[in-house]
Amino acid sequence: MRTWLITGCSSGIGRAIAEAVLAAGDRAVVTARRPADIADFAERYPDAALIVPLDVADDAQVAAAFHAAEERFGALDILVNNAGYGYVASIEEGDLDKVRAMFETNFWGAVRTIRAALPGMRARRAGHIVNISSLAGRISNPATGYYSTSKFALEALTSALAREVADLGIKVTAVAAGQYRTDFSGRSLKSDDGRIGDYDAGAHARIALVKSADGRQPGDPAKLAQAILKLVDMVEPPIHLAMGPDAYAAIKARTEEMLASMEQHRELTVSTDFDA
Repeated sequence: MRTWLITGCSSGIGRAIAEAVLAAGDRAVVTARRPADIADFAERYPDAALIVPLDVADDAQVAAAFHAAEERFGALDILVNNAGYGYVASIEEGDLDKVRAMFETNFWGAVRTIRAALPGMRARRAGHIVNISSLAGRISNPATGYYSTSKFALEALTSALAREVADLGIKVTAVAAGQYRTDFSGRSLKSDDGRIGDYDAGAHARIALVKSADGRQPGDPAKLAQAILKLVDMVEPPIHLAMGPDAYAAIKARTEEMLASMEQHRELTVSTDFDA
């Protein structure tokens, strides 16, 4: 029986992962900013679920959550960093205070929980950290530039961390999720539509597109949760995993585009060493 700590469980992917973990017979520290949103887990799984209030942007709450987890269940086996939300705006029009607030959750929140989890995992030479990233963490498009940057940063952190702790028995994976039917494009989405007309056909139109996806996303969070269970069972899990047909197709296409550009400009790229 493994012990998980999952952030952002009030709805969507986080709730689906908590449901799958507990149904599979593992134990879970189920967290959300509003404990009332996740109280049902304790009612249904009184022995296996621990409800903890957690805003990952709050250092004290992060420390308290990990202390509560250790007090109740002892060692933590798996950390899932799922807490996060979207923000859409053109780069020029975005509200920087809102951007910073998003980074405090999407990126720095994950950093806080990772740093809290690592000492125990290092001591046991075991553990798996799963960072729920996004398709937008691998490719960036108009209007989602700031959100993508927060997830690109999480992907980069994952890549470095996985290599830092591989010899310590700790596994790290970033899951680049495509469009799943959650509140991401609806209630949870923050935006600044902007008033600069030059962006109407580009960034502003894409803001409308992102919002229009609400309730129509093709991905099933319950199936994603089952995939996460399979991921943590792998002997050699990937560091980066695309999740969803849309994520696979879009990331593959953008990667091929980048490789083609590298080859096109290879002569310039390799021209800058000192002459022999």
